[in-house]
Amino acid sequence: MIKLFASDLDGTLLNLIHETDGGILRRLRAALDAGRHVALATGRCVRRPADMGFAGLPVESIGANGAHIVGPGGEVLRHVAVDPAALEELLVAFPQVCFICVGRDRTYVRGTTEQRNASYVGARGPVGVLMRRRFRKTGFGEVELLDQTNADVLGQDICKVNFRVTDEGLRRDLEAFVDEHAGSFVNASFDGVLFELTDACVNKGEAVAWLAGELGIAEDEVAVYGDGGNDLAMLERFSHAYATRGASAEAKRAAGTVIGSCALHAVPRHILRTVRREGPLR
Repeated sequence: MIKLFASDLDGTLLNLIHETDGGILRRLRAALDAGRHVALATGRCVRRPADMGFAGLPVESIGANGAHIVGPGGEVLRHVAVDPAALEELLVAFPQVCFICVGRDRTYVRGTTEQRNASYVGARGPVGVLMRRRFRKTGFGEVELLDQTNADVLGQDICKVNFRVTDEGLRRDLEAFVDEHAGSFVNASFDGVLFELTDACVNKGEAVAWLAGELGIAEDEVAVYGDGGNDLAMLERFSHAYATRGASAEAKRAAGTVIGSCALHAVPRHILRTVRREGPLR
């Protein structure tokens, strides 16, 4: 019996415009009412599930690709900081890069608003427009501090560092730096120009397993859903793993089972079908 459902957000649990809607929330509510746990598993830093559109639902949130885990009320359950010495090396080696550094309570941006927006979601294209709209609605500005110095950043417990680099030479230099510091950093990104650095021990699969253990749930009682590169460790780890139709080829191979499109609520529908087939927890 599945007792914990953990799902990526964009391209997976959320709809085509990267938002929740009545159909998603209604199905998740039914699963929760039947005694299941539902966890958001995302590269975004989730400090309160309500900020992601899940207000009123007692869901857990695995954010920052597994580095920051919060309970339904936003209480911090686990926060895995990156090595501060390695972080200092990164900040000093690349002074021209707008690093977006995720802390326990706030995000510290070494750059301006314009640089931050470009680093998060890119500057052009319809997907960028939709994602910028989504970030504005989730209130990141309330917890971000801009124009931070290296000292400002290093004074915090940073669990994730985001930055987008389009210059080919600079990107190669940054990739080489990350490779040289493989014992400190891992980069689990959803595209080729965005870096998402966390501690080397962090990934969504390990984080979902940690949360399941805290809840007293065995790994074969967990179902996971994903669509991209930062979901691979999660999809590979669990026997009940599912990729959406629009997922990358790697994610589909890792999951082994492909369900429908996020545009048609494939994940919440699958969750509810599973719950109805298995019945309420006794």
